[in-house]
Amino acid sequence: MDAIVRVEGITKHYKEFSLDHVSFQVPRGMILGLIGENGAGKSTTISALLDLISLDEGNIEIFGQSHEKTARKAKERMGVIIDGLDPYLMYYPKDVEKIMSRMFPGRWDGELFKRYMDRFNLPGEKRIKDYSKGMRVKFNFAAALSHRPELMILDEATSGLDPVMRDEILEILQEFLEDENHAVLMSTHITSDLDKIADHIVLLHEGRVMFQKTKEELDLNYGVLHCGKETFEALNEEDVEAYIRGDYEYRVLVNNRRELQEHIRDLAIDRASIEDIMLFYIKGERI
Repeated sequence: MDAIVRVEGITKHYKEFSLDHVSFQVPRGMILGLIGENGAGKSTTISALLDLISLDEGNIEIFGQSHEKTARKAKERMGVIIDGLDPYLMYYPKDVEKIMSRMFPGRWDGELFKRYMDRFNLPGEKRIKDYSKGMRVKFNFAAALSHRPELMILDEATSGLDPVMRDEILEILQEFLEDENHAVLMSTHITSDLDKIADHIVLLHEGRVMFQKTKEELDLNYGVLHCGKETFEALNEEDVEAYIRGDYEYRVLVNNRRELQEHIRDLAIDRASIEDIMLFYIKGERI
């Protein structure tokens, strides 16, 4: 697998939290969704990728080189959008264009920036602080994409947007990936967005990676079975990822939905969404 990002065993200890030997890869031409509950370590992981924190252990390679040695050069090839971080609030778009053209000499594309401004219907005569929440997010995407990055790193970048605006942003990301040398790392709690566009999913829980799987594998194999105690106890352990016991039924996350349905015709097994899978891994019990 040709990976644009390789994270190998990164560890960071804090007083009340540890990122614990986290490893995953972001393949070229793919969108990797990073999921987990609040406090799972998603933002800490992204901070490590951006060289904003020092690591206790582990290594990160971006564009084939250790990010410690090439952090500045690597950042020139990355577009970064983080919810709550609005560095351009006091500026007009024309001011941002001047700043970005100096920050990214040879990479900044003023014509592309103008096309994004028009596409998003963003007014050039207003300060960014006077934009709505949705307009600010669109402006951040316009600015990040206009220096022609190869890797987009997004931390809750679509948080607070309505479904129509989020769909517009997802469309932009899919266009970005028309170049197979590009990749996206997208940390979000809006798992329905990842159901639409993600190629790989990494689940973090309490600072550890629970799994990295392709979206295709999750779609084809994982399902939610609703059954009684007798059916639950008849299941093979290797078929069950996790289960949640209710007052009147068992809800079971199975990992071979199609095979089970072929062998036991009367089983009702629903397709498992990314949110379902995350909830079972975090809240469910293991056999």
